[in-house]
Amino acid sequence: MLDYIALGMLIFVGLTIFYGIIVLHDIPYNIAVSRKHPQQDAIHVAGWVSLFTLHIIWPFLWIWAMLYKPERGWGFDQTKFDERITQLEIRLKQLENDQSDQDSKKP
Repeated sequence: MLDYIALGMLIFVGLTIFYGIIVLHDIPYNIAVSRKHPQQDAIHVAGWVSLFTLHIIWPFLWIWAMLYKPERGWGFDQTKFDERITQLEIRLKQLENDQSDQDSKKP
């Protein structure tokens, strides 16, 4: 009787570990889907390939999936930085003009 219980537990643990590995390797794909990544199919296939490469490429898949965001695409939205730099340059010129006006008013 104990042999059957041990065999059942062994099968249960084996299936749980097998399913856990599959779920673990789908994490980058799920991240890519939630971020509407344009290459989510490639990430999904690469996740399965990582099972055969002893999980060496899995961290890179995680990074690849995390790099894309729908609101800013790849990396940073340069237009926001350009606008901010333009605003700072305008403000700097205003401060320089204010300073030169104050200097010219001094006796």
